Formats: sequence, C-alpha cells, structure tokens
Amino acid sequence: MSEAEPIPASAPEAAAVLNATDSNGTEALNATAKFVATPEGTALAYGSLVLMALLPIFFGALRSVSCSKSKNSSDMPETITSRDAARFPIIASCTLFGLYLFFKVFSQEYINLLLSVYFFGLGVLALSHTMSPLMSRIFPESFPNKQYQLLFTQGSGESKEEIVNYEFDTKNLVCLLISSVVGVWYLFKKHWIANNLFGLAFALNGVELLHLNNVSTGCILLGGLFVYDVFWVFGTNVMVTVAKSFEAPIKLVFPQDLLEKGLEASNFAMLGLGDIVIPGIFIALLLRFDVSLKKNSRTYFYSSFLAYIFGLGLTIFVMHTFKHAQPALLYLVPACVGFPVIVALFKGELTEMFSYESSQEVLPGSPRLTSYPTVSGSPASLASSMDAVAMATGSSPRRRRLQPTPHM
Repeated sequence: MSEAEPIPASAPEAAAVLNATDSNGTEALNATAKFVATPEGTALAYGSLVLMALLPIFFGALRSVSCSKSKNSSDMPETITSRDAARFPIIASCTLFGLYLFFKVFSQEYINLLLSVYFFGLGVLALSHTMSPLMSRIFPESFPNKQYQLLFTQGSGESKEEIVNYEFDTKNLVCLLISSVVGVWYLFKKHWIANNLFGLAFALNGVELLHLNNVSTGCILLGGLFVYDVFWVFGTNVMVTVAKSFEAPIKLVFPQDLLEKGLEASNFAMLGLGDIVIPGIFIALLLRFDVSLKKNSRTYFYSSFLAYIFGLGLTIFVMHTFKHAQPALLYLVPACVGFPVIVALFKGELTEMFSYESSQEVLPGSPRLTSYPTVSGSPASLASSMDAVAMATGSSPRRRRLQPTPHM
C-alpha cells in the first residue's frame, strides 16, 4: 500500500512452514507530511523497486526448474496443495489479527528486538543459499574445497534418531561468512541496502523453493489472497497498525530523496515481499509447465512475467494518482492469471494447462542454471522468514539432509 505516513511492509509469522502474503504494495516509508519527492526521485524509486521485484521472480523461477529436477528426497521443494492454498487466507487473517493484538498488549521495542535477531539468522542463511551458485563459479578449480558434516542425534543404538545432518563445504562457509557481515550490518544499522539484500534473498528463495502443485491450486491461492488483501487494506486499519509497528527485512525499499541526500536518504518508497513471492511462485509454475511441453518455448512464462510488470505498474500508477494505499494483489492477481489463460485459450491448450501437475521428475531438455549447495536448512524455514503480513500453515519444518550437488 502507499500513503504519506510511515508504514513498514508487513509482519512475519513466528513459525510457519508455508507463506501467505504481505499484501502491501508500494508506499512512502518514514516520510513526513512535509516531504515532497521530486519527479526524478519518485521515478527513480519506483523504477528501482520494479526492477528489484523482477529479479527474484525471473531467477527464482529458473532455479525452481533446477530444484524440481532433484532426485534426492532431502532436496525436494515445499509443495503447496489446494488444501494449503484454501487455508492460506484464513490463517493469514488470524495471524495478522493476532499480531495486531500482540502489538497492542506488549512493548513494541522488545518485540522488534526479538524479531531482529530472528530475521538476522534467517537472513544470513537465505543470503548464503542465494550466493552459492555465484560463488561456485567464482572460485577457481584449484580452490581447496573441503567437505564437512554437522551431525546431531538423539538417543543411542537402534533408537538413535538424526535431528540435524548438514553436509557442506568450504565454499558454503565463505558464503556464510559474507552473509554474516551483511547480517551484522543490518542488525546494528538497519541500513536500507542491507535490508534489500536480505529481502531479495528471501524473495528468490521463496520463488525457488515454494512450488504450487498445479494451476488450479495457484488460482485458489491467488484468488483467496486477492480477497484477503483487499479486505485488510480497505476494510480495516489492522494491517496498517501492524505494519507501522513491525520492523523486519520483509520489504524492498528505495529512497525517494536519494538524489538529494545520497546513501543517507530517509524517505522511502517500498514494496512488500508478499507481492513478489505470491505471484512469483505462480509464474515459476508456468515456467515448469512450459518446460513440460518440450516445445523449446517459454510462452506462458513470458506472458505471465509481462503481466506482472503490467500489474505492478498499474498499482503504482493508481497509488500515485489517488495518493492512497493500494493492495497490490488487487491488480497483480487478475493480470498474472488472466494473461496466461487468454494465451492458453488462443493456443487451444487451456485443458492441458489446468491438467498439468508439477512433479519432481527430471525433465529432459529443461534449463539448469547451476547447482546450489546450501547450509540453510529446510526450504520451509527459509520461506517462513519471508512472510509479509500473515502467514501460513501450522505444520513444522521437516528435517533435511543437505548434500552438495555436482556443479554443471
């Protein structure tokens, strides 16, 4: 949403496995009524937000194809079923209202301190996972890449049970070290660049690791959150109150006064991560559908990607024109669902689209960017940290055995 008052992006859920959405779109953050952004500053801020939103969707979708090809059950992504999708808006609403009551009763300062530490840990892991493919290409083959294993068990003998079993290498440790430096920077300075690095990592991990099982599930999820978003933005002040009270890197921000104040700028436009991740996982599903057609074309992916650009641009235009907070999913959902459906009708592939089931099979000829060994734990734990106003299901994250995959 967008308006003149300072309204952070969203609120996280404490222990969710799957994500709902942060329904905020773009807004003036930490602005005052006296501040008036220049046309150049406004254009730069909104243009940068759009670009930052597109990057995790594009690369996260490509990486989701590689992720879906994994034959190792421990590396499978989290799959959202139609039942999960139907529960999302309800659980998200309960979480949002619970956070509203929580901030009314308890001290905002201590809550945000706890959340900062929580997101510090998750942000470091998410950023490390995001950097892994790049680091695998940067390091020379002569780099002494040793293998490590972190094993934690419970019990003994036949009753012994693995609680934690991580396998990682030296390259992963380098990624973790760099990510920790960014984390300390964010923890102590709350600088907007550090916030964006974490936010981009959360968004990319969400698009990559959260998979819709079919197009019908995607329509249920986006349709439910469409109603949720409109109701909580236009119908009550609950979302605004929670957003004002909440501090976490679950939004992308860009200063509107960057040209005047440089990196010390303090009047921000912002985009909540939920408005990136939720449409993003639907766009990633359509890319996997394109791959399954084996036609060497990405028609549905590019049509939905362009639809997202159109929907986000329309959100910004309406917000800027009417000077009022806007629920971004009000515009993104019809665009991201409607454009691909029209393309499918035109090509006579509508039935095929809705009958497609996203699987874990290795699809011949599908693109693979690179491998990405990770020390980040379960996809669920990464996904839960990207929560943008309310969140997900009540199941707990599964244990995983993480193994480096051969670099391609």
